[in-house]
Amino acid sequence: MKGPPHFFCDNCGSEVPQNAKTCPQCKKVFASVRCPACGFVGEVDLFEAGCPTCGYSAEAAGKPRVPRKKERHHEKLVDPLPLWVYIVTLVIFLGVSVALFFITK
Repeated sequence: MKGPPHFFCDNCGSEVPQNAKTCPQCKKVFASVRCPACGFVGEVDLFEAGCPTCGYSAEAAGKPRVPRKKERHHEKLVDPLPLWVYIVTLVIFLGVSVALFFITK
């Protein structure tokens, strides 16, 4: 694999900088990186030398293959949320449930 890997937006297919938190074209917020060849999803650090699963690197592949929107309709596109989001949601839900329990009593 020659040269650094290239990164692309899942939403619009534009090339984005490696450390980008949002796409400069469509403004989608990135929670992780997805390999355009095999679909592996992981943190940016895992992709420093290319995809850790299939070895995909845009430089090695010549021209990068970016899935077109028509090809992506069958894929399961999941942006995992950080753990703290789930914890905060659970705490709020439990708080509201307890408050409703005591109010209706």
